Amino acid sequence: MCALGVIWGGSFLFIKISLETVGPWTSAAMRTLIAGIFLSIIAPAMGQHFRHIQDLKSWVFGILIGAISIALPLYLLSWGQQHVSSAFAGVSMSAVPLLVLPLVYIFSPDESIGPRRIIGFLLGFLGILVLFDLEFTKIGSNLTEVLGQLACFTAALCYAVGSVMTRNAPRMPQLIFAAITLMAAALILTPLALYYEGVPTEVSLRSLSSLLYLAVFASALGAVLRIHITKSAGSLFMSLTTYQIPIWAIVYSVTFSNEELPPTLFIGLLIILLGIGISQSRAIIGFLKK
Repeated sequence: MCALGVIWGGSFLFIKISLETVGPWTSAAMRTLIAGIFLSIIAPAMGQHFRHIQDLKSWVFGILIGAISIALPLYLLSWGQQHVSSAFAGVSMSAVPLLVLPLVYIFSPDESIGPRRIIGFLLGFLGILVLFDLEFTKIGSNLTEVLGQLACFTAALCYAVGSVMTRNAPRMPQLIFAAITLMAAALILTPLALYYEGVPTEVSLRSLSSLLYLAVFASALGAVLRIHITKSAGSLFMSLTTYQIPIWAIVYSVTFSNEELPPTLFIGLLIILLGIGISQSRAIIGFLKK
């Protein structure tokens, strides 16, 4: 879980770098395609094969998760980060646990939701309002930035939906499960990338290196770890991972790209983390005791 927080926390900076010479569609398509091929090669070496999945339900879940929780949010993040800082994109992921709560209540009733989680949800919503800094004068003068913020938040919602879907998916070999979701995402994104942006002709070494990191670590390894944590410990426990992401995103952003961060970013972060801490206090205490 800690490793996943570090990997995903740095992905927003690498997305920003990849966008220096490729478009948002191409960035999302290349990383999923490389990651899907990588896992499709690694999985058989680990004794996992596509022939082990024989029921249609497993394929349907894999394809839907690939579309909803990989293809769509990756494009939204790539597009949104053209207009907002990588630190903001990372902080927006703090909303994932709060968005998971109502979904878990509806689709996973075995994971109970009490008053603390409701209070945490309300605090988190307040933090999101502060984070977005939605002043009326700012909406009119800088609409693209607001749309970029909304894109990042919508990506967080996609991740929340994907987490609950992963929890309820049929059991299957985890490497193959991850490979199916990534290849499904690549099959969706690649034609769109070619249509809207064409074949990239001038990809810098810096952008290519970032795409390789995003493919191998953030997408391939990240997908396997996400599935393992969600299937073994639940979607609510998986949401603990996103607590770290904003912190690491800010560390990477300030250290490597010298981005200028608005004060509302830190205020929103504190309120969101407070809400998450209250909503998941029992789980956090139990985790620390272990």
